[in-house]
Amino acid sequence: MAATPACAEIIASTGDTVPVVTSTPPDSQGAATSLEQIPVTLPVAPSETLVGVQPIAWNLGDALDGNAPQASAEVAAMAASGGEPANVGIGAAGFGGGGLDVSGDTVNGPADPLKRRWSDHIPRDQSQYRTFWQQARTVRTEALIGVAYFTLISSHKFFEETAPFHFKDEGYFGKDTENIGVDKLTHAFDTYLLAEFFHSQIHRKTGATAGDAITAAIIASGLMAFNEISDAIEPDSGYSLQDVSMNIAGAALSVLRNTVPGMKEKFSFKIEIVPNSNIYSIQGKPHYAQQRFMFSLKGAGFEELNHSPLRYLDLQVGYFASDFSNADKAAGVDPKRHLFFGVGLNLGELLFGKSQSRLGRVAYTVLDYFQLPYTSLRYDTTGRVGY
Repeated sequence: MAATPACAEIIASTGDTVPVVTSTPPDSQGAATSLEQIPVTLPVAPSETLVGVQPIAWNLGDALDGNAPQASAEVAAMAASGGEPANVGIGAAGFGGGGLDVSGDTVNGPADPLKRRWSDHIPRDQSQYRTFWQQARTVRTEALIGVAYFTLISSHKFFEETAPFHFKDEGYFGKDTENIGVDKLTHAFDTYLLAEFFHSQIHRKTGATAGDAITAAIIASGLMAFNEISDAIEPDSGYSLQDVSMNIAGAALSVLRNTVPGMKEKFSFKIEIVPNSNIYSIQGKPHYAQQRFMFSLKGAGFEELNHSPLRYLDLQVGYFASDFSNADKAAGVDPKRHLFFGVGLNLGELLFGKSQSRLGRVAYTVLDYFQLPYTSLRYDTTGRVGY
């Protein structure tokens, strides 16, 4: 039997005919099959096209390159096979096994359409948000709030002793640096968090237009660079290019997480704040001594582990520092750098992984960036086993 060519468009209306494989009752010679044209009668307007298929004049080839995520898997398979309809036969339940259902008043596609992943984006030439400025304008209110916030928290410096704009080489993770590198990871994480926030907003408002992650990263890096200006006029500080480079690194990590398929589901960059004698210190060395930064590989992001308890566990690699306070330095205590490896509970997945409520989804998102203290088992390079 000759193959039926794939149509460039799928449009059904009253009076049209479609090719259907039919069978006659078997006899001694076996069943005979033939290709017939049958009329289609739809008690709906022509504009109400197939459910599960894009409206009028949708090109089958779009399903193959991911540009039409609503296309059914069966339709995409037909286009890929050069037009050979797979198992197309009419019966009480519809065409073939799980195909189109014409038993009701509408024509229904299969129940499992192709799904758009978080990392999938609409090509720029198919969106009204093609340029950086068009995308940035969708978050101008949020960006202005960011500028106002950084201006407010730094405004007191303009009423204190200042110095002309100058640079300062602060180093990165050396033991001779002020905070043994924890402040640098703070810059990376803060920019990463800002970029993630701006990306979520632009992603939603532009319908996931290509380039939204880069736009978010540029805005976040710009805000952090603006904040750094206040350090440039402090007599005992300065504009740190090391801080700026860590800001860019954090923003770049956000870009990778939101554009590489599967990375958002499998990977997270987290901070953990361990309580001290004051529970929480707002600034200074005590503030940095509370912080633990980690990269987490999430078991929940792997399909193979989705039906096992391992989906509640993350593999961690991280860093923190200790014994670098002014009192420690005065006493001659050697500052310590801790590179650790461990296993942590993914509390977001454990407590809110199946939540359908808005509050539950917000809690899940928050716990994708913050690890609660004492929920991990770790071993670090100083030989210490801790939580």
